[in-house]
Amino acid sequence: MQEEKQNNFSLRALRSAACVQQQPASTPLSFYFYVFQRHIPCFKNSILCCDSAAPEAPRHCGARSRNAKMAADLGELLVPYMPTVRVPKTGDRVFKSECAFSFDSPESEGGLYVCMNTFLGFGREHVERHYRKTGQSVYMHLKRHVKEKATGAAGGAIPRRRNGKVFLDLELNRDFNGEDYEYEDEAKLVIFPDHFEIPLPNIEELPALVTIACDAVLNASSAYKKQEPESWEEEIQVSKHARSLRQLDNGVRIPPSGWKCQKCEMRENLWLNLTDGAVLCGKWFFDGSGGNGHALEHYRETNHPLAVKLDTITPDGADVYSFEEEEAVLDPHISEHLSHFGIDMLQMQKRTENGHHTDNNSRPRVSEWEVIQESGMKLKVVFGSGYTGIKNLGNSCYLGTVIQVLFSIPDFQRMYVGNLQRIFDYSPLDPTQDFATQMAKLGHGLLSGQYSKPPMKSELIEQVMKEEYKVLNWHQQKGVSPRMLKSLVSRGHPEFSSIRQQDAHEFLLHVINLVERNSAGSENPSDTFRFLVEERVQCCQSRRVRYAQRVDYCIQLPAPIEAATNREELLAYETKRREAEENMRAPPEPVRARIPFTACLQAFTEPENVPDFWSSALQAKSAGVKTSRFNTFPEYLIVQIKKFTFGVDWVPKKLDLAIDVPDFLDLNRLRATGLQAGEEELPDLMPPIVLPEDTRDNSMSSIDSPEIDEAAVMQLAEMGFPLEACRKAVYYTGNMGPEMAFNWIIAHMEEPDFAEPLALPSMMDPGPSTSDSPMGNALLGNSPPEESIAILTSMGFPRAHSIQALKATNNNLERALDWIFIHPEEEESDALSDMADTEPNDNAFSNANSHSDSTLSPDRDTTGPRVKDGPGRYELFAFISHMGASTMSGHYVCHIKKEGRWVIYNDHKVCLSERPPKDLGYIYFYHRLSSS
Repeated sequence: MQEEKQNNFSLRALRSAACVQQQPASTPLSFYFYVFQRHIPCFKNSILCCDSAAPEAPRHCGARSRNAKMAADLGELLVPYMPTVRVPKTGDRVFKSECAFSFDSPESEGGLYVCMNTFLGFGREHVERHYRKTGQSVYMHLKRHVKEKATGAAGGAIPRRRNGKVFLDLELNRDFNGEDYEYEDEAKLVIFPDHFEIPLPNIEELPALVTIACDAVLNASSAYKKQEPESWEEEIQVSKHARSLRQLDNGVRIPPSGWKCQKCEMRENLWLNLTDGAVLCGKWFFDGSGGNGHALEHYRETNHPLAVKLDTITPDGADVYSFEEEEAVLDPHISEHLSHFGIDMLQMQKRTENGHHTDNNSRPRVSEWEVIQESGMKLKVVFGSGYTGIKNLGNSCYLGTVIQVLFSIPDFQRMYVGNLQRIFDYSPLDPTQDFATQMAKLGHGLLSGQYSKPPMKSELIEQVMKEEYKVLNWHQQKGVSPRMLKSLVSRGHPEFSSIRQQDAHEFLLHVINLVERNSAGSENPSDTFRFLVEERVQCCQSRRVRYAQRVDYCIQLPAPIEAATNREELLAYETKRREAEENMRAPPEPVRARIPFTACLQAFTEPENVPDFWSSALQAKSAGVKTSRFNTFPEYLIVQIKKFTFGVDWVPKKLDLAIDVPDFLDLNRLRATGLQAGEEELPDLMPPIVLPEDTRDNSMSSIDSPEIDEAAVMQLAEMGFPLEACRKAVYYTGNMGPEMAFNWIIAHMEEPDFAEPLALPSMMDPGPSTSDSPMGNALLGNSPPEESIAILTSMGFPRAHSIQALKATNNNLERALDWIFIHPEEEESDALSDMADTEPNDNAFSNANSHSDSTLSPDRDTTGPRVKDGPGRYELFAFISHMGASTMSGHYVCHIKKEGRWVIYNDHKVCLSERPPKDLGYIYFYHRLSSS
């Protein structure tokens, strides 16, 4: 009643109290609002309807007179704020289920405030910040009251609503959406800063615009409920060639690995033509991905329309592209088309059960599920700071386990939770799209203990009386939802943005990459994982060696089955399995291989062959071997066991094995030693440059009259660009097609010599002399090709820095781009700060592909803060386990050692572990022991 009294005021009472009734009738309305805002602190108590016991009550609180003036009063009150009230348009996301800074919702004690201009949601503790930052004054306050039904209520009754239309499409909390609970919804407009409240619905009393806006917000789908069912795949159409695709009977069979473009040396972004089985590379893009466009060239020569990307083939389907339709398409017959080339993608079928992806052929994994989840044990539920679970959004357990481990590391806690207020205060206007804000929000949710509180004693007694104690424990552990962070970090990623199960290791590297990109100019918590690897490559013929360094974040240990301690048992099982298949009998009970951890470590340190090794001593391809050692040891070491592989039938599978991973690990013997006495280094020469067209025979004539794709030039000229600019664009992008040339034109349109005739850079700037080079040709010596330099400079990088990057990476454009990000020049700091929206410093590191083989410059100072070197002695503190036959299915669980005891995090459930299955882990996390 008191709230109703505070809302039902009239301007007539205001005029009387403010003594402004002598003003002429023509006095503008803004004058009264000035008086209202100026004097409201003094007169609010006298203006608002008084308590019925007050003497003035009969004069000011007549119900009929008050209602007669309500519409006009509310309209006048909202007039100054009308320009800030918007009606949600198509595409606007309405965040009415969760706060942008916390996990407050309409069910929280303070409810949720939705800005009527940006439609962002804020909890009671954060709405004032948004008001101060933006000046937005009108918010819709949503509150859901949940309570248990009174004893004796009819079972199965439909939960009643007081305002049935208020929370239309608002997601219901499944914990309370049962027969034992009922809820009441409440909505009202709140005007800041004085918190004036207008109950809803007030359709007849509010201005039409406000009424329409409120109705649209109340009936809009919440942001993520609207977003998730519309998978990125659903927009792709079936290709018109899928049904009638002609496939040549040419005997081509595609192996499960070792692919390479048939026209160049590319081993990434490879596409299989579904007509003739040709494996060719895709187009090159500015983000460093792609190839030399040979797949498109092949289509132009053959008109074979469909191609599938090789590394995307799963039992669910694959990425298919139609060259004729010029878009990604669906191929309903993809299984048949792939089987034509020996690829069987339907051996493993999947189904979804209880939010986890499982396998139809799940019998061999039953014991694994029970052991890893510690099923059948009476696990003690724990609550409080650091013991908050993460809800499973449907195959999002890979995200939950990775985030749980990251926020158990002090560097991540200090960066995101320790700086919580600063991050929130300096967050952008849309905090849902800010990586630091969402990491801080989730980190605070996990570490504050605010969302992991034990039940009250009264609740315990009541539930024990009902013999529902076990149900209570799980019910009280609700966990926090990672929905907002998942939407942000997966944006634009074809796999993580889907609702399918993913590889936790790939997601971990993806998050580390995002941390790197968003930490320029500030503390970088991923520094704790970064270390330098020394790679020693030896030419087997000349016996000369080359040492190089690269950045890495984890070590991947192979699992040599041949080193299993129960090898005889495995051989016997294999014999029985084959006999069972031949005789059509049930397969025997599977046997898990047991491999010593020392064998995995030994396999990691053994020399490996280098494919397509070019020896600078021989100036020809030769056999080469590579060994890797730690040049520095990280503060926290990530170890991944290579459990997943492809079978010869292209079916991805997980090796069923157990490894006796130690609690303590000493890797000091694996520290790099550098060039040894008696070793002779390979000459510092580059291999011959492979150009799209061989111009080595007429290199001098090409300087006078360079070969330019005139068809591409004319295609660009038809768009209205100057002819000479088109010629330069095609030349500087290496005749790689009109699309690349168009991007060059857009990047150089503002240059004063944009339309000047082509002048070859080799004539203007011959670059460093290469007369001493055995190659004997300036064009093919140590100087990188002008096409590659032009591509990098068109992206805004200095020419000298681009040349240095290409030299350091054997003229590999993708690696050169990574090298530039790893080695920013001082003069580039401003550009990097613009990318990161932060102040630059010497520790800035932004890598488009963090987990790559990018080579560091030999003269780079690696003892700075970017790597935290120390002794190589470690202790295990966490591990992530996978259940299921493939990374594309199954479930993830993590175990973390806290306060001297192991804790299991299984989605929203957090319990003390009785028997942590360390031998069945997939990713292990070690922290460095102090030298003492």
